[in-house]
Amino acid sequence: MKGNPLTLIGPELQVGDHAPDFTVVDGTLSPVNLEKTGSHVRIISVVPSLDTPVCDLQTKRFNEEAAQLPGVDIVTVSMDLPFAQKRWCGAFGVDRIKMLSDHRSGSFGEAYGTLIKDLRIESRAIFVLDKANIIRHVSARPAARLCAGGSPLSPASSPETFWGFSVSPSRRSF
Repeated sequence: MKGNPLTLIGPELQVGDHAPDFTVVDGTLSPVNLEKTGSHVRIISVVPSLDTPVCDLQTKRFNEEAAQLPGVDIVTVSMDLPFAQKRWCGAFGVDRIKMLSDHRSGSFGEAYGTLIKDLRIESRAIFVLDKANIIRHVSARPAARLCAGGSPLSPASSPETFWGFSVSPSRRSF
C-alpha cells in the first residue's frame, strides 16, 4: 500500500485456466461455491472493501452495467461481513449483482490469488468466466503481487486501463 509491495497468496490465474472452486458466504450466511454462482457467463468483481471510494464506485458501476447484460451474472467478492454488504447495497440501491463474502476463510482469495497476506483483505481484480468455468478475462492489480524472486512486478494499471474492460451487449461470447 502507498507504493509498498504486498504479498498475494495463491496462484496468478491466466486466461484459459479452469476457474478454481472456492467457498464463500452469501447474505444469509449460506455457503456458496463456484457451482452455485450460476451457469451463465459470470463477471466476478473482487474488491478489498465496499467502504472504500474505488470499491464503492466499481461495485455501483457493475450494478448499472448488469441491466445491459442479460445472460451475464455479476458477482462481487469482498472480505466485508455479509451484514455490511447488505447494509451497503441497501444504502445505494445495489440490487442487480450478487454479493459474496470471503471473510470466513479467505478461500476465494487463496484460490484466485487475490488474498493480501499481511492485511487479510482481497486485492482488486476482475475475472470473467464462461459457462464452462474457463477464465476468459483477468484484470488484476499486478503491483500488489510479488514474483518468486521477491521483486514487484510491473506497476498497477491506471484507472483508465482498469476500467478499459467492458462487456457490451454486442460482445457476449467469451
